[in-house]
Amino acid sequence: PGVARPPPPPREAVNRALPSALSTVSTHGYSVAFGEWPLRERIAAHYADWYGQKVDPAKIAITPGSSLGFALSFLAAFDRGDRIALPTPGYPAYRNLMLAMGLEPVLMPARAAQGWVPDLEALKASGKLPDGMLLASPANPTGVVMTDDEVRDICQWCHLNGVRLIMDEIYHGLTFTSKPATALAFSDSVIVVNSFSKFFCMTGWRVGWAIFPDELLEPVERLAQNLYIGSPRPMQAGAMAAFDDYPALQQHVDRYRENRDILMRGLPAEFLGESAPCDGAFYLYADISGLAGTPDSVTLADAMLREAGVACTPGVDFDQEQGMRHMRLSFAGSTADMKEASRRIGDWLPGYLKTL
Repeated sequence: PGVARPPPPPREAVNRALPSALSTVSTHGYSVAFGEWPLRERIAAHYADWYGQKVDPAKIAITPGSSLGFALSFLAAFDRGDRIALPTPGYPAYRNLMLAMGLEPVLMPARAAQGWVPDLEALKASGKLPDGMLLASPANPTGVVMTDDEVRDICQWCHLNGVRLIMDEIYHGLTFTSKPATALAFSDSVIVVNSFSKFFCMTGWRVGWAIFPDELLEPVERLAQNLYIGSPRPMQAGAMAAFDDYPALQQHVDRYRENRDILMRGLPAEFLGESAPCDGAFYLYADISGLAGTPDSVTLADAMLREAGVACTPGVDFDQEQGMRHMRLSFAGSTADMKEASRRIGDWLPGYLKTL
């Protein structure tokens, strides 16, 4: 369970939308920088339906995948040398993109002792506030979902201290307890980035969106015009149809929940250790530090793949400080695969540990 790609295809309405769009001559031309207006209106309607949140479609930018949403955010909101706080463990592409743009990542520990939520107190005590902050909820790799109160407090703190907040809400919809609010409910200055990849099962379509405050709309539009002109129109036509069947999408969420429970019940307790709660997304972040012989995550992942045929991601990809003691498992695959992975790990692990 190592690959973090949702296996189900998009809804049939999405697939039907593409050939229909291709028969229209205008589909083959450039889109505008912020994307087609009907899709931006449909996303705004999604926020009204899903969150009860009013969003101006003019503030929504359609991007060729959410990665471009982050790139636009970094380029428009910050200057070279600015310091951006982000959690560790966390998605490594954030840090890599910041470094490529001359920004300085400031790592905020998000450990088990803090409920896997970044510790603002440590940031406050550092004596030097960052220029920006990037948070994700649900989070990759931990699957942690911040409470609405936690998101509200961070939004307020960033506003009071002049810290530009970017919220990664890519895994919204993929939660197993309550439905979280969007950060837009608590802040007029926050940048929210989202995607059609995860909840809507459209990873290969490369369509995302970002919602920007008024003061960033003009610079973001200019950047988009120069970086990619406009998101591909055929992909936007498919994205329009993605909202047509929420109940069917919820079936995938129910399956992810079942898969998570299978791993939690079936994997050896010493392999799971003090794992993160995984209340959202489709990741289980296991703490392997209690295993006999304390193998590091890279060595264990390599041996598990070669000897048991199960792929996991070493924690060092997400946390350069303590990642050697963690492994990320994805439960986005089939339920049968989760059962088989649990069986293989359970059968293989005792014998492997005896060799250490």
